[in-house]
Amino acid sequence: MKTAMLFPGQGSQFAGMGKDLAGQFPAVARIYEEADEILGFSISKLSFEGDADVLTETRNAQPAILLHSLAVAHVMKDEAGLEPSIAAGHSLGEYSALAAAGTLDDMDALRIVRRRGELMFDAGLRQPGTMAAIIGMETADVQVVCEEASTGDTVVVLANINSPGQVVVSGHIEAVERAMKLAEGKGVRKVVRLNVSGAFHSPLVAPAQDELVEYIKSFEIKDTTADVVCNADAKIVTRREQIIDALSRQLTSPVKWSDSMNLLTSQWGGEILEVGPGKVLSGLMKRIDRARSVETVGTADQLAQVIERETVA
Repeated sequence: MKTAMLFPGQGSQFAGMGKDLAGQFPAVARIYEEADEILGFSISKLSFEGDADVLTETRNAQPAILLHSLAVAHVMKDEAGLEPSIAAGHSLGEYSALAAAGTLDDMDALRIVRRRGELMFDAGLRQPGTMAAIIGMETADVQVVCEEASTGDTVVVLANINSPGQVVVSGHIEAVERAMKLAEGKGVRKVVRLNVSGAFHSPLVAPAQDELVEYIKSFEIKDTTADVVCNADAKIVTRREQIIDALSRQLTSPVKWSDSMNLLTSQWGGEILEVGPGKVLSGLMKRIDRARSVETVGTADQLAQVIERETVA
């Protein structure tokens, strides 16, 4: 059975994530045990019982979110035969989508994402930056704000184009603060500085991207078994060469989520599942296309309901 699957990115983590899943589904518990061994530390304990601030660190949040998402996808496949026909993931979530689509082994995806988080964390220490959400302004107008706020030495760029009227900018701290003030002066509904450790999806993390791409190439990457909509271009990728190219640009390119969802919904008329922690992507879909709903599948109860429904059908 086929469906559309969306996979969340950083910010969807929460203390206690995955604990109910591991308690109810033995397969999930085994996946976490394997992940603990591979990573060399207890990602299960950090997810189930760890301090929220430590979990939120980029190097920890990324593998924790991916592991939670892939554990849910694994159980849906094994117990209900449910697999993606088309998939997409927000930033980090693109790796979850690719693994669910058969491009990467789950544990290889975990290794890559852990390294991705470490590189991004280190990049934030070497080149301090930040991000901010600008709500209630069109993307073209936010682009103008970024151009006005950037100088020769400091830049701010579009980072996430999440939905109509919701754009995230990223760059040097001084430039982002100037952009926030400019946006507020233009009467936007809301401006929020994000609690992040770096200027992700901006030129400031280019060194991390270069090293990450070389690391990715050391793993076996296959053609996909399902269409995957990539962040950098909002286009479908299926072949190994396309995937490596998309990932090689992802970390410094804006996440074109709104365009990605418009493409996905034009290609898929059936149910859409948000697979993993939280419900950020289902909320964004309400702003992108109110005619389409997204069902969240991240808790043990939600997963059990999907399995029961699909096996009965």
